[in-house]
Amino acid sequence: MTLDPHTLLAIVTMAAATILTRLGGLVLIRFVTIGPKQKRALEAIPPAVLMAVIAPTALVTGPAETLAALATALVAMRLPLLAAVATGVMVVALARMFGA
Repeated sequence: MTLDPHTLLAIVTMAAATILTRLGGLVLIRFVTIGPKQKRALEAIPPAVLMAVIAPTALVTGPAETLAALATALVAMRLPLLAAVATGVMVVALARMFGA
């Protein structure tokens, strides 16, 4: 197996961009005061991103995936992101097992 230099460069560049973005956010947040409204908005981002990534695939693959996407969305409104993801995985597994 050979490693293409362009592929390696792309991987290293994407890793650097990810790390710098995260570090930049940590540095800049020190200069920002976060009120209750901003905190609620920031807490809504992870479930929104999760649904934006999952929804297109989930809605065209089958009923088990659609059910899991709906369950994940409902749980994400009240519980932490990990609980929402775990619920979606469990629902799709059960739905597939029982033939949905």
